[in-house]
Amino acid sequence: MSSTTSLLRTRTDVVIVGAGPAGLTVANLLRAAGVDCVVLEAESREFIEQRPRAGFMEEWVVRALERHGLAGRLLERAATQGEFEFRFDGERHTVRTAELSGRRHFVYPQPLLVTDLLASYADAAGGDVRFGVQDVRLHDIDGERPAVSYTDPATGDRHHLACDVIAGCDGARGVTRAAIPADSAVLTRHDHGVAWLALLAEAPPSADGVVFGIHERGFGAHMARSPEVTRYYLQVAPGEDAGNWSHSRVWSELRTRLAAAGAPPLTEGPLIEKVVLDMHDYVVEPMVHGRVYLAGDAAHLVAPIAAKGMNLAINDALLLGEALIAHYRGDDSGLAGYAQACLRRVWQYLEFSQWLSEVLHGASSGDRFRAGTARARLRRLLGSESAAKAFAGIYLGEEADL
Repeated sequence: MSSTTSLLRTRTDVVIVGAGPAGLTVANLLRAAGVDCVVLEAESREFIEQRPRAGFMEEWVVRALERHGLAGRLLERAATQGEFEFRFDGERHTVRTAELSGRRHFVYPQPLLVTDLLASYADAAGGDVRFGVQDVRLHDIDGERPAVSYTDPATGDRHHLACDVIAGCDGARGVTRAAIPADSAVLTRHDHGVAWLALLAEAPPSADGVVFGIHERGFGAHMARSPEVTRYYLQVAPGEDAGNWSHSRVWSELRTRLAAAGAPPLTEGPLIEKVVLDMHDYVVEPMVHGRVYLAGDAAHLVAPIAAKGMNLAINDALLLGEALIAHYRGDDSGLAGYAQACLRRVWQYLEFSQWLSEVLHGASSGDRFRAGTARARLRRLLGSESAAKAFAGIYLGEEADL
């Protein structure tokens, strides 16, 4: 530390690293219960409120946020979806998930949820959130005096926050998971062997909801986001350069992969986002080390194949927030069972994502066995009410522990 900076020591009960849906959900629960906490975020508030992210929320997650007073604007503004289409062999096949399960998806992009959670925690409740922090480090995570330190970018001062617990909600590349010794955690990874070109088009949706196109040239998808913006996906080779996909090439391929008799033509528009996403999953076990409790992408990643990531992050956050509140009231059973409770749902959703990945990508795999079994799965799903109900149940999420 230079002679012009100082070390400022303070204390709180819980330090939450990361101001995404998981971190802010934990913060809101703790603040409402009178548990002192501080949220540290490496990016600016403007950045995290605008960062493009997924938008499918399972109904049980929305209702859980509603019970905590965190879903007011979401319930006012979010669209809901209760069916989707498979398109293959030039035909359209509708799966009415709401009729089958009694639940719906809420369509509410993550930046809007982050904005709402920040407004609740920081603006309405006066919660402490510090943006743009630099050089975040964890200390004594195995001991009796855990702490988190960081540099204030405005002053250059070093802050040292002593605490009881550190909530690691800072994503796949965050500092909290990196602070756990390599020999204390196992990272299990699965690679789906494909990538998706994620596209945002300034164009009205061309269908009411989600369309999954299964084609020998590769998977394609349409997902309505708003009256003006539509999300599309195209399966591409891993490591593909998004710059290779011109406007004309994208729309030509989308028309081919989403073609079906009776389907309305795609409404084209400027592509405002083109990002290649490699489809892979991972799980960190255990999700707890000493005084560090991981949540969300810091602990597990589910490829966007089944739109489960934000739902899992909020599930972790609800469990962790409630366990911490119970801890400060003298009950440690929630903290002791936190990782096990989270991982039940994580592994169930990973299995479903893998199953759906084979359905969506089997036709383009170049492997006759995979293509054949993928088609068999589709036939069973579309031809059996019991199979369709089981699919809809996990596709839309089940509130009970899985």
